[in-house]
Amino acid sequence: MRDQEYLKKYLSSDLLEQGLKRLENGEPVQYIIGDVDFYGYKFKVDKRVLIPRFETEELVEKTINYLKEFPDNIKIIDLGTGSGCIAITLKKLLPQASITAVDISEQALEVAKINAHNLGVDITFIQSDMFKEVTGTYDIIISNPPYIAYDEEIMEVVKKNEPKQALYADNDGLYYYEQILKSCSKYLSKNFLIAFEIGQTQGDKIKSLAYQYLNDITVDIVKDIQGLDRFVFIRSN
Repeated sequence: MRDQEYLKKYLSSDLLEQGLKRLENGEPVQYIIGDVDFYGYKFKVDKRVLIPRFETEELVEKTINYLKEFPDNIKIIDLGTGSGCIAITLKKLLPQASITAVDISEQALEVAKINAHNLGVDITFIQSDMFKEVTGTYDIIISNPPYIAYDEEIMEVVKKNEPKQALYADNDGLYYYEQILKSCSKYLSKNFLIAFEIGQTQGDKIKSLAYQYLNDITVDIVKDIQGLDRFVFIRSN
């Protein structure tokens, strides 16, 4: 019922009937409307990209708090940018920062570029499987990678509609965290922060991976507003 009211509020009368049918057929309301509010900004979303969640807004907010120790002109890379919501929001909040957004999906990058244009930010976009096409060094690595295990139960509306490439990962959902952590050393500045959104049971395993691949670091597992382990922050000492 809440989704129906949402459609009535945001769809014009000539599109409402079709929108309600799409809702009945199990399509997410955000795809029907065509955009979503993220951190107070309007982002275009469709089936090419994951729908941004409020947990990812928390990732941005908590990352900003960690960045108080860094200079204004930091270099940030967002791995697996999808709609661009993380990278673009960070650029809006940190206009002096240099931000690069990476995704393996050309289709996702098309959406992210539209969002960057609509929100008036200048970001570098790279089509790459994580670091493969990336050069240079960065002060901050931030990522909300695919982290759902293939045998994990998720909501039917998510499973049927959102891009599987943005949802699932091998090794019980840990594959991309390990790929990032074992490759990132040569892309990091001396003083760095790595910020991850994670699945609620993955914190200790990702912490172990961080200590396996990186030296002289501090690792924080941080809870979300629901009290679940949802973020990992890795800092240089």
